[in-house]
Amino acid sequence: MDHNTGHGHHHHHHGHPGNAPAAPVPPAAPGTVYTCPMHPEVRQDHPGNCPKCGMTLEPLLPELDEQENPELKDFQRRFWWSLPLTVVVTVLAMFGHSLGWFDMAVQSWIELMLSVPIVLWAGWPFFARGAQSVVNRSPNMWTLIGLGTGAAFVYSVVATVAPQVFPDSFVSMGRVAVYFEAAAVIISLTLLGQLLELKARSQTSAAIRSLLGLAPKTARRIGADGQEEDVPLGHVHVGDLLRVRPGEKVPVDGTVVEGSSALDESMLTGEPLPVTKRVGDTLIGATLNTSGALVMRSEHVGSATVLAQIVQMVALAQRSRAPMQRMADQVAGYFVVGVVVAALLTFLGWGLFGPEPSWVYALINAVAVLIIACPCALGLATPMSIMVATGRGATHGVLFRDAAAIENLRKVDTLIVDKTGTLTEGRPSFERAVGFAGYPEDEVLRLAASLDQGSEHPLAAAIVAAAKQQGLVLDKPEQFDSESGIGVKGVVGSRSLALGNTALMQQLGVDVSPLATEAEALRGQGASVMHLAVDRKLAGLLAVSDPVKATTADALASLRQAHIRVVMATGDGLTTARAVGQRLGIDEVHGEVKPVDKLKLVEQLQAEGRVVAMAGDGINDAPALARADVGIAMGTGTDVAMNSAQLTLVKGDLRGIATARDLSVATVANMKQNLAFAFVYNALGIPLAAGLLYPFTGWLLSPMIAALAMSLSSVSVIGNALRLRHARIRPD
Repeated sequence: MDHNTGHGHHHHHHGHPGNAPAAPVPPAAPGTVYTCPMHPEVRQDHPGNCPKCGMTLEPLLPELDEQENPELKDFQRRFWWSLPLTVVVTVLAMFGHSLGWFDMAVQSWIELMLSVPIVLWAGWPFFARGAQSVVNRSPNMWTLIGLGTGAAFVYSVVATVAPQVFPDSFVSMGRVAVYFEAAAVIISLTLLGQLLELKARSQTSAAIRSLLGLAPKTARRIGADGQEEDVPLGHVHVGDLLRVRPGEKVPVDGTVVEGSSALDESMLTGEPLPVTKRVGDTLIGATLNTSGALVMRSEHVGSATVLAQIVQMVALAQRSRAPMQRMADQVAGYFVVGVVVAALLTFLGWGLFGPEPSWVYALINAVAVLIIACPCALGLATPMSIMVATGRGATHGVLFRDAAAIENLRKVDTLIVDKTGTLTEGRPSFERAVGFAGYPEDEVLRLAASLDQGSEHPLAAAIVAAAKQQGLVLDKPEQFDSESGIGVKGVVGSRSLALGNTALMQQLGVDVSPLATEAEALRGQGASVMHLAVDRKLAGLLAVSDPVKATTADALASLRQAHIRVVMATGDGLTTARAVGQRLGIDEVHGEVKPVDKLKLVEQLQAEGRVVAMAGDGINDAPALARADVGIAMGTGTDVAMNSAQLTLVKGDLRGIATARDLSVATVANMKQNLAFAFVYNALGIPLAAGLLYPFTGWLLSPMIAALAMSLSSVSVIGNALRLRHARIRPD
């Protein structure tokens, strides 16, 4: 691979007027559209928050030189600055009384000073979103957090500044109890949950950035006077003549004008074996020229190239993935309504029927209901499970990129697999030799490998490697001539050899019919066949193919057990595809599939109401990976595939899908338990805070009980999430 094709951050020239821009993605011009990851119907022309769920909107098409998400930076700053203050406030609230450092009334003032910046500065975005949710009449997590922390803070400020308005029964230990630490802890925890979520989301644009990084940065243009110069990719026009040297990437789409070579197009087509290109054949930009030198004429540049179209498909597909409705939000919506009703009833009940000063009691108890009802564990409930599950997955070679993948994987009922590199190894390897006219098999291999030592063709490399592995002694070819694209000729040990396809044999007048049936049978199994001629007489043939991974059969068996329908889609020829499908028992096989067709196949299955996972490893899989309910990439594949997918199998081992699925089932169950913990303690506290027990026992909610309920719910959530580390999943 050439050095200039690395994934560094290079500046893209967005072409001068009259030039096609290099990148199909415009910079964040005034025309950028922002949309919500959860509610794709929300669209506006400036950054902001979603009116429905309060999430940050993101641009439809990310830019190549992406700056870090400004909101992530902002939240990081808020979190780290407010964390030490939160810790101090909490320690004071818990142990200040027993340490007896300050008079308790003074301590309230100290807590007030420390919490003002936390609540009013660090927590400001949450209050803004809470207010927004009320205006838009869509109660969610933010409504609850805004209400609870706001109530706790305002109540505590009044208790500190004007304790005389409270009835005597509220004074304990020399002060009216305050809830500053509750408000501070909730805000810090919520900020942490938001950070985790924003981090996961900032990676979605990585797919598009790695795609844009694939195209070479420059092209070598041949001028009218025959002078050659390197020009930036953005300056290449349709009709320019370009030189592509061996080992370089093709800059843009076009056709070969002179020369011939084997091109590795696997990244775009998924075809594992290199494709021979001669004069008049089409070239695809960003594919790799392996052996010969070519001159090409450019035909499509800028956003018209195949690569650019794939970029746009990926961007659209990522957006249109059905948004995951966060459980926490749904539950919170109902809970908010319940809490507000409870607070109102408390207020009216105490105001109308309570002891004097009844309306003061009414107000105080109504606020107590709001305080205790704010589940501070809610901000932790889902992120904790996700954190533990992603860690657990990583130890099994399964990397989850976002919460949605973990949530959706358990619902998957159809898996589309790409053949090359997913079911198979994705690189050519020698399968077998067939001898003829008295030549033994290993002699056929030895002669072919001796001749092929001079060739740079990837198929030649496979043959030479196989001969060395079998310990055959190779001779140096005395003469060597690569017959552009159809084979090689040369002299080895005074015999003239030729190795190549039927076209080369016809050219030399060698009769290949005696081995025709064998050749056909091997091709039927998906192999590439080459003939060997010694002194213009047929000596045998060699088959090179893309072997099936050792783990594949096992993996497919466990998927069938889970009642998942497996469909194979590949850019390879139908015969090869069917041969592999038959060997693995996959009935549904689609061959010669282009990237757009893979995308359509996913959409078509989704339209039938199926939940679709797609497993692939190449750039041609990227749009389908992004569109599927869960995209699964092979860790051995391209960066683009890994960035478009939500799940990466590190060792490229399909058995990981079953593991990931078990993990998904366990995690979702765990999240539901966590939400129950988060709400149950707080819900139990509500009647106590509302003063329902007062007439019988004289109990009103003591602040200690409120604090206890809060810490208990957080501890239970964390403890429960950690159980996931030992959940039973398949390979154990």
